[in-house]
Amino acid sequence: MQLSPNQIDAYAPAEVAARVEKAGVTKAALSVQKTLVLGVLAGAFIAFGGMFFTVAITESGLGFGPARLLGGAAFSLGLVLVVVAGAELFTGNNLIVMAWASRHITTARLLRNWLLVYVGNFIGAVATAVFVSWSGTLELGDGAVATTARNIASAKVALPFAEAFVRGMLCNTLVCLAVWLCMAAHSVSGKILAILFPITAFVALGFEHSVANMYLIPVGWFAGAEGVTMTSFLANLVPVTLGNIVGGSVLVALVYWVVYLRNSD
Repeated sequence: MQLSPNQIDAYAPAEVAARVEKAGVTKAALSVQKTLVLGVLAGAFIAFGGMFFTVAITESGLGFGPARLLGGAAFSLGLVLVVVAGAELFTGNNLIVMAWASRHITTARLLRNWLLVYVGNFIGAVATAVFVSWSGTLELGDGAVATTARNIASAKVALPFAEAFVRGMLCNTLVCLAVWLCMAAHSVSGKILAILFPITAFVALGFEHSVANMYLIPVGWFAGAEGVTMTSFLANLVPVTLGNIVGGSVLVALVYWVVYLRNSD
């Protein structure tokens, strides 16, 4: 069967904007139960990416840059699972702002979705960290994986507020661009390729993802990371989350809304 050109070529940016806006309306209308369960799944999926990242960079011997590149590619698994398998991720859902700006959903609906998804992501990510600590996976490589987990967690909680905020902002700019590119693709392989480069870039560059940190900090804590407490965990999560919101909602969603949807009928 021969495919028509519109089934081969990517959606144009204006078409992507319309698709993102429509998806935002659908997401905001999901029931509490579905939103929460899909949020838990996304938290677990991102945690799987965090696990893969941790193992990939452990004693890689590649040097700083190549090791970060490898780790970023491994972490991409998380968003691949979210997009292809289906789940609700807080950072990606910052794009719902496009539907809100067009007044297709209310502020209450927007905040309801964000709150439920964020809580679900937290439950899924932290629960996965607990399971990993029980599984013995951290003892792989004669405990080298646990050492990596501890180092990651300690480095994250040591970030100053302003630095964590900016890293969170830059991170979710790339994450939402990855989701945006996925909406341009027709195939599963196209979606995976669209995810790979932006997600690899944000990880390699050391940017901060709130949902990833919901796994990476607790799992390091369980492994005995220095300086990691509930207070330091929240002190990281607050600025990173705020930065994620600005990066995804303002630098991607609102910018593209102004360009493609502001004056549309």
